Amino acid sequence: MIRTTPFHPRLAPRNETGLWSHWAGYLSARRYDMSAKHEYFAVRNSAGYFDTSPLYKYWIRGRDAERFLAGVMTRDVRRCRPGTAQYTMWCDDRGFVLEDGVLFRLSDTEFFLTAAEPNLSYLRGLVGRLAVTVEDVSPAYALLAVQGPRSREILAGVAPEVSRLGFFGLTQAKVGGAPVTISRTGYTGDLGFEVLVGADDALPVLDAVVEAGHGHGLRPFGEDALLMCRIEAGLVLINVEFSSSRLAFTDHDRVTPKELGFGWMLKGIDDDDRPFVGRAAIRRELADKTSRWASVGLQLDWSEYDQLYTGAGLIPPKDETPLDYESMLYDDAGGRVGYATSLMYSPVLQRHIAMARLRPDLAVAGSRVNVELTVNHEYRTVPADVARLPLFNPERKAA
Repeated sequence: MIRTTPFHPRLAPRNETGLWSHWAGYLSARRYDMSAKHEYFAVRNSAGYFDTSPLYKYWIRGRDAERFLAGVMTRDVRRCRPGTAQYTMWCDDRGFVLEDGVLFRLSDTEFFLTAAEPNLSYLRGLVGRLAVTVEDVSPAYALLAVQGPRSREILAGVAPEVSRLGFFGLTQAKVGGAPVTISRTGYTGDLGFEVLVGADDALPVLDAVVEAGHGHGLRPFGEDALLMCRIEAGLVLINVEFSSSRLAFTDHDRVTPKELGFGWMLKGIDDDDRPFVGRAAIRRELADKTSRWASVGLQLDWSEYDQLYTGAGLIPPKDETPLDYESMLYDDAGGRVGYATSLMYSPVLQRHIAMARLRPDLAVAGSRVNVELTVNHEYRTVPADVARLPLFNPERKAA
């Protein structure tokens, strides 16, 4: 059965396209406008709001909640203070990534976790004798992302607390008369916030935010615009940049945190007081330097790209829609050295960019690889510069 989110009664009339996708059993707008680029530029130039309610949501509570999460999450949750959030991931015993999510710490003993896929059975199976409970509260809450350079100004009009909110901080507030938790988080790589509200209070909260956005260019945006933003920001997506090790058939579809570009999450991995799931395998990988891949950004040579198409009698396409398949990478001798997981034309950077997995010895910023494209039914390549992610990283995001 297809379900609708608590915000749906307001969002459905705004969806001029009638295009919806299915996300965790819920209807989710692909785009509201006939052009996703209009929604994208709202996020980059003013502000947009996105219905993130289909995310799975878990309360993790109890005297041993921190100890429990420290033994599950790859990133050290002990460094996450009450009133802050932490992007993290969790792995299997072999050090391969199962999934990622955002962990919100409300107090010493209360945590709230959001994730794209269901994880209730997995988390409960690790509790053992610890004094902690894991509760799936997904239908009980709605989640609204307000993103873009004017998002702070808009939300401060209904919740002054956000004016002082630091990057990945969170605060309690009231919006539209309803209690909410607002965090300085998002999936666009821009200045942004997420508003967590009880499902029964969702509509008054949305109405208040939309009212506060009048005159600021605030508009809804759908998944198409979100995917454009997240690639520019170098934010990974499950089933695109990585597959859950739980569902992968072979190790070709599995990846470690280091290979996925999250070596920075492993700070303190040598501390013996935190033996999290997969720690031993990850330590061996780091010590023996056995990582198969490095995650990098790519910036395609725009001149070579244009010449390739004009030389074939074609107009060079500048399509912001991300490709839904992998693009192979080659060295100058024609040997395969990796693959791009997400490739698109970036409107703000005005060139083709990609998130890619490359052989570690070649993953040096400024080096060059060749990206495979199909032109007139023939495989051709275009040179691309290797760059660090994110490719779009405005100062306002964390300011």
